Amino acid sequence: MLKFDVLIIGSGLAGMTLALHLAESRKVGLITKRDLLEGSSTYAQGGIAAVLDTEDSVEEHIRDTLIAGAGLCNEASTRFIVEHSKEAIDWLIALGVPFTKDETHRTGYHLTREGGHSHRRIIHAADATGAAVTSTLGQKIKAHPNITELEDHIAIDLITSRKLGLPGKRAYGVYALDKLADQIVTIAAKHTILASGGAGKVYLYTTNPDTATGDGIAMGWRAGCRVANMEFMQFHPTCLYHPHSKSFLITEAVRGEGGILKLPDGTRFMPEHDPRAELAPRDVVARAIDFEMKKHGLDCVYLDISYKPAHFIREHFPNIYAHCLELGIDITQQPIPVVPAVHFTCGGLVTDLSGHTDVDALYAVGEVACTGLHGANRLASNSLLECLVIGKAAAEDILAAPEIKLPKIPDWDDSQVTDPDEEVVISHNWDELRRAMWDYVGIVRTNKRLMRAQNRIRLLAEEINEYYRHFHVSNDLIELRNLVQTSELIVRSALLRKESRGLHYSRDYPEKLELAQETILTPEDTPVAKPD
Repeated sequence: MLKFDVLIIGSGLAGMTLALHLAESRKVGLITKRDLLEGSSTYAQGGIAAVLDTEDSVEEHIRDTLIAGAGLCNEASTRFIVEHSKEAIDWLIALGVPFTKDETHRTGYHLTREGGHSHRRIIHAADATGAAVTSTLGQKIKAHPNITELEDHIAIDLITSRKLGLPGKRAYGVYALDKLADQIVTIAAKHTILASGGAGKVYLYTTNPDTATGDGIAMGWRAGCRVANMEFMQFHPTCLYHPHSKSFLITEAVRGEGGILKLPDGTRFMPEHDPRAELAPRDVVARAIDFEMKKHGLDCVYLDISYKPAHFIREHFPNIYAHCLELGIDITQQPIPVVPAVHFTCGGLVTDLSGHTDVDALYAVGEVACTGLHGANRLASNSLLECLVIGKAAAEDILAAPEIKLPKIPDWDDSQVTDPDEEVVISHNWDELRRAMWDYVGIVRTNKRLMRAQNRIRLLAEEINEYYRHFHVSNDLIELRNLVQTSELIVRSALLRKESRGLHYSRDYPEKLELAQETILTPEDTPVAKPD
């Protein structure tokens, strides 16, 4: 058995932030499914939204966030996070993150603008901000003697007082699969943090890495945590469309710097959909692209920034330029073929501004959590900011918490299971689930489609849970079990929302209700919604 003061599940920016803030006085364990830098944070291109310029203001950043969130943002949460944005960026700069500089700007850094923002407030490291931030923090983590990295480990389930037959509702760590040794390890902890990211892999097409399988959301739900606003899955409007490129994101900053969306014949279409055109929030742009693709029978549309000077494009978007060039697309000379793809989970486990969940000693930070910041549609580049601010707040809360003693925790019992006989069941169910979610729970929804998805997910869940009870666990089985649970929560939440708001657009309920209300599901009371 391994024991830590704090166990962090996930090595993205939220997990890294917590680890570094805690490690001076706590023994920290950091679980990651692959290597330390494999996760959504590393792939984030655009940057981090923060109020750094004297011409900008906290109030304007809050206003932009609330507008993008379509009336569903928690204003107190939004204010707390935005007010701490400069402090978060200063911390990263002090650690040595190499943000792109601009000596002609009063801040000393180049700030870009993205959809939904009224100012240039996105600080970035060219078009690979996530990689620059996580590699810098990763070096600090690897060098810290109080942080133990458990790479190639995947959490199976939380160890809770209920599982141990104890009173109360508390978390004491996790059971995890050591994938290289193919052994299940018991990891005890006085405080456990879910920082495992989102659930993009429930869909067939996503910008997320393969690790984004909703693990933390599913584990938290099974442990007794509420979830909120799971129907709001954000589709990024511009994912590279190419048969030899797997879900490569074209950052929103391309549109922020003047990129124009066009049909194959060169016609610009965004001004017909929204007066903000290409700088409209992501939900608006994604729906507009979806509409044009269906109207004209297109496989993709085109994002054109080739009218800008070639040196400007290569300087601001070096990674996108290089990647596209490898595929025969010179973005200084021709437009980029793009399609929408699932990008971000706006809902998640209900938390407060210190990351507390409904289970004592269990925290959730980052994309796995729902603080209320993102509402019905995340404003571009607010996600990494949330990781930084709430990560620090959670660390401070843990450092101030009273000491607790760990109970006796039994090892994982797999004496009654056998080796799986037909692992093809897992791959077939995985494919069926993701296709059903893409076809029936996409950008535009109907009750009929949602009910079809719900019926299929129910059958898949029964089959997978039966499989889980009888066979040794594997990485794919653990992820599939979590994907099915998370998909069920998304569909159930979507059926409960009788309106169109933000990222949830229903043909059956095209209007937005006057009163904005969250969709909150509770494990103890989970009625299945039925269409009217």
